[in-house]
Amino acid sequence: MRTIAVLNQKGGVGKTTTVVNTAAALAAAGSRVVVIDFDPQAHLTIHLGLEPQMVQFGSYKVLIQSAEFEKQILLMRPNLWLLPANINLVGAESELVSVVGRETILREALQLSQDKFDYCLIDCAPSLGLLTLNALAAADDVLIPLQPHFLALRGFGKLLQTVELVNKRINPNLKVKWILLCMFDSRASLPSEVRADIEQFLDKAQGTSCPWAQAQVLPVYIRRNIKLAEAPSYGKTIFEYEQNCHGAEDYRKVAQLIHAQFQPPTPPDTSQPVTISEIQDQPPAPSIPSPQPDSQVPSQLSTQSADTDENQEQLSTISTPSQQPDSQVLPHPSTQPAGADENQAQPSISSIPLPKPDSQESPEPENQLDDTDENETQPPIEIKSIPQSDSETQSSELTQTKPEQPDSN
Repeated sequence: MRTIAVLNQKGGVGKTTTVVNTAAALAAAGSRVVVIDFDPQAHLTIHLGLEPQMVQFGSYKVLIQSAEFEKQILLMRPNLWLLPANINLVGAESELVSVVGRETILREALQLSQDKFDYCLIDCAPSLGLLTLNALAAADDVLIPLQPHFLALRGFGKLLQTVELVNKRINPNLKVKWILLCMFDSRASLPSEVRADIEQFLDKAQGTSCPWAQAQVLPVYIRRNIKLAEAPSYGKTIFEYEQNCHGAEDYRKVAQLIHAQFQPPTPPDTSQPVTISEIQDQPPAPSIPSPQPDSQVPSQLSTQSADTDENQEQLSTISTPSQQPDSQVLPHPSTQPAGADENQAQPSISSIPLPKPDSQESPEPENQLDDTDENETQPPIEIKSIPQSDSETQSSELTQTKPEQPDSN
């Protein structure tokens, strides 16, 4: 739980309005928020629609009778709880004058509820008495609503001195976090001058050990809006009374800025990059056979028309050696095993002129690709028709005997 004390000893600067509407915006966003009314005037209680005369419990019992904090709070809106106050809170300071550790009573009461709420906003009284000291002792951060006027700026310096004193003696974790300018009128020059003076003062404190070294003026200021003054008389927040007015837009942005600073950081990407070795270990993708060039057309014709191993050996001298369906590469005629019969009967395919088997200069596939333009225009093989005299002659010409295969061993 993050405890924020909304503090300014000057009255009428927008402390109660800031607590109610900022808490309502955080609760609407899904956060579990509890607000504490530490002002005997009970303006926060009235703003949320509860009459102080009807309150039989609240912050007075927590301070005086050490009542359990969670039994004294009321659920006022979804995700929004209230520790109410009444006029009895005025006598709390005199009753606690002889109590040891009276400045840390509220902090001890909140320790048991740290895990049950996301935010705790304390509406402090416009004074620097015992009630304000209890709020500062229990808080982690301080939000100072400030009206951009000269007298408010003078009181701002006194307020910082009080925070510094509490930081040294009671709560070393206390820090001034935000300055919120309320009732800001952009048409006048004075608000802009006051804002520039505050920013210059905070810039000088950066890097020091003072409690306001990390303070910043919120980039959103609360514009002067009559709807913010009308909403408390109906016991409603500004979002319930007029959700589209300037006041509702401004306080919604304030809640978003505060909530963004307490969000956990985004977890880094834990996915590991793929290494080069992992890519090499993957099986290769199936390759798509590339289309055969035009110079290999005779090889396709030879593989379709050849019926015997001898025809494939003869045709391989003309075309580029290509991989056969049985994944065996045809040997070159010059690499034929010794002992093979060179006088074997050749097939009588007179339509295809073939070079002599005993020729020493057999054409290579590379030489065919380097021919002149005239050879490229001529087909590599001349195909002529075979005169057909009768069926007997054709069958006799195509009849051949399968030669004996040489011993592979």
